[in-house]
Amino acid sequence: MKVNKHTQVKGKSQKWKDVRGKRCRAPIKSSDLSSSPVAMKVIKEHHVSMKKKPSVKRLKTKAKTVTEPNTTSPECESKKSYSHANGGSAFTTNTEVEDLQDCKDYSQSVQRHDVEASGETEDVLGGRVEGEALHHCAQRDDRRNRAVLVLQKNQTLCFRGKCVLTCLYGRVEVMGFTIEEGQKSYPLFSPASHCPLTVRAMETSHYDREDRTDASHILQEHLPPASRKKLLKKVTSSSSIILLEPMETSLTRFLSSFTNLSELFSPPVLELMSAVLDTPLNGLGVIPLASNIEGLKTSRSCKEALSTLVNACRGDIDGCAVILVCGIRNVGKSTFIRILINTLLNHTASVDYLEGDLGQTEFTPAGCLSLSTVTEPLLGPPFTHQHTPEHMIYYGQSSCESDLDRYLESLKSLWRRRAQSREMPVIINTMGWVKGFGLQLLVDIIRLLPVTHVVQLGHSGTTQSPPLTPEFLRTAPGYQTHPPAQTAMDEFTESHCPPRTFSHLIVQSEFQGVARQGTAKHQRANEHRELSLLAYLSQLQSPDPGPVRPLHSLTPYQVSNTAVALGVIHCEVAPSHMFYAANASLVGLCCLAEKVTSKGGPVLLSQTPICPCVGFGVLRGVDTSRGLYFLLTPVDPSTLRKVNCLLLGAISLPSCIFTAQPGFEGEMPYVTTDYSFDLTGAGKLRVFKGLMRPSQMGRQ
Repeated sequence: MKVNKHTQVKGKSQKWKDVRGKRCRAPIKSSDLSSSPVAMKVIKEHHVSMKKKPSVKRLKTKAKTVTEPNTTSPECESKKSYSHANGGSAFTTNTEVEDLQDCKDYSQSVQRHDVEASGETEDVLGGRVEGEALHHCAQRDDRRNRAVLVLQKNQTLCFRGKCVLTCLYGRVEVMGFTIEEGQKSYPLFSPASHCPLTVRAMETSHYDREDRTDASHILQEHLPPASRKKLLKKVTSSSSIILLEPMETSLTRFLSSFTNLSELFSPPVLELMSAVLDTPLNGLGVIPLASNIEGLKTSRSCKEALSTLVNACRGDIDGCAVILVCGIRNVGKSTFIRILINTLLNHTASVDYLEGDLGQTEFTPAGCLSLSTVTEPLLGPPFTHQHTPEHMIYYGQSSCESDLDRYLESLKSLWRRRAQSREMPVIINTMGWVKGFGLQLLVDIIRLLPVTHVVQLGHSGTTQSPPLTPEFLRTAPGYQTHPPAQTAMDEFTESHCPPRTFSHLIVQSEFQGVARQGTAKHQRANEHRELSLLAYLSQLQSPDPGPVRPLHSLTPYQVSNTAVALGVIHCEVAPSHMFYAANASLVGLCCLAEKVTSKGGPVLLSQTPICPCVGFGVLRGVDTSRGLYFLLTPVDPSTLRKVNCLLLGAISLPSCIFTAQPGFEGEMPYVTTDYSFDLTGAGKLRVFKGLMRPSQMGRQ
């Protein structure tokens, strides 16, 4: 098979610094801007509405105006140059003098209002934007199917759905990531499988408004005149203006093609009564939620830990910060890590992420250990940002209990592949197994890797496991490591090296349902794994808009069974049954160090190797007569040339792949109802994870 080669150039790592300017949009052209008149009647209505607004408070300091007054004439004003928020190239507006005079009059009237207030300017209290308020602070452009929303300082929008957000004025925060005017647009995902997403307006008074585009010009660009005038009344110096647009990608199209996932981005049943359905935002795929629905909630200890970690990463520490996050299941580790990554990306170009949780992976389907370099914020659950990491090892199971040594060796192999000269912070995710062997694995990871910070999540005032402090690790046994031996003489001498130390932080989770798995639709752990796998397979779809193509209609690659080795990871399979086990299964595409040689038949592995994995594929058929495997995969053909091993694990394809794909007629292949659970080995083998080996009993 002849394919074209594709090369990819990776950027070099950068030192810790502020890179907000790296995410700028392309410069705005002057031809894209035009002015609009602001009637005095609207100004008066604006003043009246501010005085009559119920949710206001008095401030002791005077608020800044939308546009600071200047001494230039309208003619000079028409040639004023505005620069981007993040240091982009400047542009010049060329508008009519009459329109600019109206804008200037509006600015001066607001200034007079501030002066008359004499330190008692009214300011909107922060809170959830919902109900009737959305009709006043949001306007929609039906012609271009988008909406503009004005948020005051600390106001929030909590919603279900998906959209593309662009900050036009001021700045907002989403899951710890700050989006400022002038930056590029970002996709937001708030599905029913996870906590609803919240957009919060941030303080903008420290910005120099003289160097920013006037709010009236921004609204003029995105709204018709009538809607623009209504929304302009809500703009103050501390406001933030965001543009919301609908979003449709190959991922969302593929997921919605399955009946059981068609309502994934709609509010679940428990939230339907609190969903605000009649707003200018609903037609965009954004459904606001009332304040009785709790959005993302961060405890005080969580905020303190985030502040400590950010300060540590920005400080002068030896090398780089290596942050390990641990805790029991469903305590919020993944959410905390996403917020931490987003917060760090406000200050640095990238963050390294080492995946140690096989069951709830962040960037890959389940069963993988990986090392990724994160350069973009994570504004959605894991299945919305699947990508191929820089280094990956396919473990093949959602838990490591069957082979602890291979798990630890895989983690050490990934760490060795990381460039030691890089100065970016590293975040290590761990499993929710914190007792028995799980606790010993945590002890090993902290000892084997140069961890500088351990963040331990708990709830109800405890961590549900021993605190992993430096003092605890001096005596705690690991699975592969042992506590440092110390003799009686060492207590009186200083000849021995002091044990390596690290900072230990405890975060208490306080969200509703902590430590309990969600019971609603799409909220169980196995469903999250299926969503991540479906999201990976959605890369087989065309990025162009159009109907979804079922997987059985796609043309697979043909691979000779003498060119690649086939192995089963999770169990022992007789060689005569190997093709039956691998047919219609998910396989890891791996690269063995040694060359695969064949004696005229298929190459079968007898042992599980620890080798790089470049992606995944669906082995949709085996032709034994011609010696061919038929493989579906989104991996680039240039990378496929390096693959010489197919590994089959316990990660199975979602049942909807076989039963719910559209366009199939007749009897479904690979699906049968003639199955007996009375046969030996037909049921699922359950393992008690807390059971210890006799050799381990003496270590406790």
